[in-house]
Amino acid sequence: MSKHQPARAENLRRAIAQEAARIMAEHGVRDFLVAKRKAAERYGVVDGGLLPKNIEIEEALAGYQRLFGGESHAESLQSQRSAALEAMQWLEEFQPRLVGPVLAGTATGHVEVQLHLFADRAEAVSLKLMDQGIAHEVGERRVKLNAERMQAYPAVRFEMAGEPIEAVVFPRDGIRQAPASPVDGKPMRRADTAEVEALLGGEQPTANRLQPG
Repeated sequence: MSKHQPARAENLRRAIAQEAARIMAEHGVRDFLVAKRKAAERYGVVDGGLLPKNIEIEEALAGYQRLFGGESHAESLQSQRSAALEAMQWLEEFQPRLVGPVLAGTATGHVEVQLHLFADRAEAVSLKLMDQGIAHEVGERRVKLNAERMQAYPAVRFEMAGEPIEAVVFPRDGIRQAPASPVDGKPMRRADTAEVEALLGGEQPTANRLQPG
């Protein structure tokens, strides 16, 4: 009986990951932990050791989108990346980088395009948007710098080509070290304007071209 336990546990982890992915795709849940807990509740799992890692859920989400998203997902992702590129071109003086699900290709229609900007003064970004006549809201976003440290940074939210965008503004030297990814805890991947143009042209990012920073 005990020989079957590892296989059963692995199957349950996979099922929870797939359910969490479905919840994120269909209900717009962005937080991996929230989706994971909802999925675990459905299967009656209370043992944290049986829960999948975030990267397993991201992989399941990519699989879900390939299976059920099809052309609709591809078109939505293309629209998000096009809006990201347009915003990055408007804000080129702040060395914009695309991050998050839109870069990874796992974005649902519920998520915002996420950008990182770098400026001596966060107000300069808001002034730039005002000069361009782009309506926006100013707020902040808590960012996980590493396993032990969270920090709040200024953020601006606006729309570009009909897509919602959130741009977090870091100090100039923040470009040297990317914050921790919510997926695997490693430094987030960041893509510059040229890399986003390549994505839109159908060229897939490589490990060398999508280094942090």
